[in-house]
Amino acid sequence: MNRTFKTDCIGYALFAILLLVVIPWAVSFDGFALNTYARYLALGMVAMALALSWGYAGILNLGQAVPFALGAYIMAMHLKLQASAHMPGGLPDFMGWTNVEALPWFWQPFHSLPVTLIAGIAVPVALAALLAVFMFRGRITGVFVAIITLAFLVAVQLVFIEEQRYTGGQNGLTGLAPLQLLGWRVDNYSTQFYYLVAVCLMTSLAIGLALVRSKVGLVLKAIREDASRVRFFGYDVARYETLAFCTSAAIAGWAGMLYVLVLEFASPTYMGVAFSLAIVIWCAVGGRESLVAAALGGIIVNLLEGRLSDMFVDGWTFFLGALFIVVVLVAPRGLFGLVQSAVRHAGKTIRSERGGARARWLATGMGARRIDNGGR
Repeated sequence: MNRTFKTDCIGYALFAILLLVVIPWAVSFDGFALNTYARYLALGMVAMALALSWGYAGILNLGQAVPFALGAYIMAMHLKLQASAHMPGGLPDFMGWTNVEALPWFWQPFHSLPVTLIAGIAVPVALAALLAVFMFRGRITGVFVAIITLAFLVAVQLVFIEEQRYTGGQNGLTGLAPLQLLGWRVDNYSTQFYYLVAVCLMTSLAIGLALVRSKVGLVLKAIREDASRVRFFGYDVARYETLAFCTSAAIAGWAGMLYVLVLEFASPTYMGVAFSLAIVIWCAVGGRESLVAAALGGIIVNLLEGRLSDMFVDGWTFFLGALFIVVVLVAPRGLFGLVQSAVRHAGKTIRSERGGARARWLATGMGARRIDNGGR
């Protein structure tokens, strides 16, 4: 087991203790506080998903909010149908206001919870795969990938806003029913719900770590450094890039479904440019070279945002912006880079002290006499 894998295991274990033990006890299992932290965990999950493609494959996806929002809307569609069961024809209220006479065919499958859960991951993956084939088979890289994904984000958001009859338009999907999961009526302010979100985050993190520590992860890192050289060795670079891009979309869609359960509504702001760029910032603050650090970055930034908005109603964005500038200037590799540098410095200091102690011991003559006597 190499040093990097050991570091990942230690980081994963400490992160699990933080989520499963420290946070619930720190807030005394208060329902409102646990709901707030569940929201932070869902956002940390989408930041971790971005680190999977950006940090390991070098794919800067500025449209990361698209799979997140798709997962959110799919879960919201199921819950809206449950809430609209008593309405004429089972139509959601906003469809009645816009003169829709029958439930659209693409809403019909979401009466089923299993179909909803599968689609919340499969639909984002399918769209990501289509976009990935277009980009990576055409050997589009770097800033051009960022531009294309950002343009795709804007296009999808416009469709959701314009098609008000089917998506709720600018208002999104509200008035959702509670989720019924295996006979459990999910209460998003309960301790059980917080642990559900925390376990989902830890599971997705374990999947991500397994991927990046496999041979696939090694190839992705090589692609990040020099795609041409990897292609020269016979690897299908586009296939590996597509895999990373789609896995990131799957985790983001999963996070979106959880996010709707936390806030109880879906909105086109979930796929806004500002939100998508914020995901990039969370990932950068935590450190895109580590999945655990990226997730922690998402949690910390949103926690600070909440605290600062309470303290400074009007000026909290100034302090948060100043923090981002400081992080970029002082720690371009994020919190992960700071911790890694601190650990390396501590290791050098310990080795230096050990070497100095040995030199002083030999200088006394005792060490030299012991060596002359054969170590006796």
